[in-house]
Amino acid sequence: MSEERFGEFVRVRRHDHVAELVLDRPKAMNAVSTEMARSIAAACAALAADRDVRVVVLTSSHERAFCVGADLKERNSFSDADLVRQRPVARSAYTGVLDLPMPTIAAVHGFALGGGFELALSCDLIVADSTAVVGLPEVSVGVVPGGGGTQLLPRRVGAARAAELIFSARRVAAAEARELGLVDQLVDEGRDGEEALALAGRIAGNSPVGLRAAKRALRLGHGLDLRAGLEVEDAAWRSVAFSGDRAEGVAAFNEKRTPRWPGE
Repeated sequence: MSEERFGEFVRVRRHDHVAELVLDRPKAMNAVSTEMARSIAAACAALAADRDVRVVVLTSSHERAFCVGADLKERNSFSDADLVRQRPVARSAYTGVLDLPMPTIAAVHGFALGGGFELALSCDLIVADSTAVVGLPEVSVGVVPGGGGTQLLPRRVGAARAAELIFSARRVAAAEARELGLVDQLVDEGRDGEEALALAGRIAGNSPVGLRAAKRALRLGHGLDLRAGLEVEDAAWRSVAFSGDRAEGVAAFNEKRTPRWPGE
């Protein structure tokens, strides 16, 4: 396992073809400051460009929190002009995670609130342990979810459910979060990271070309009418049909062996 640091508050650990993006600002429960947002964006840019990475797991080094959202202490010191200047930096962290071309899994424990939950929502899958508490409480402090929450949450749970959760600003404990579809897998306390990495390892055994194309089709096709969505799927199929991965996958199947993916 190798490790690389992006600024003071973000680390990337590599486990073969799985990369673990670790939020590492424990003294602030991973509140996303301007510096931390820049680091998340930089780490995501590096991971997106790395063809050796097949799956990314987003996790936290803090024992009691995944991420409590924006750094409101920093925000309190901002002038209106400061806030406007900071907005593109903040957005770059969320879009950095959202735009990763490979499958992404959030490993959530403790508090995942506001921007913290939006980082998790930006991932394809969310594994949470029994201590997880999630929510988008922004309207309770006079703002709105600004890291994708108003768009990503309805795509997970439907418009009416998302409206209730955002308008009420309520926090949702792990069991109800699983029941409502706010998280995908609920595991025992302290096992979110382990289970997310195990899931990532299983996914990473598949074709990297196929994984990226499947994610692209899922993302681009969502919300389109059926015919348009099928065209998106066809384009994804054509992008992999003549790839080295497709040839290797078919050969490995016929020869009854594990594929050795060329990744192209």
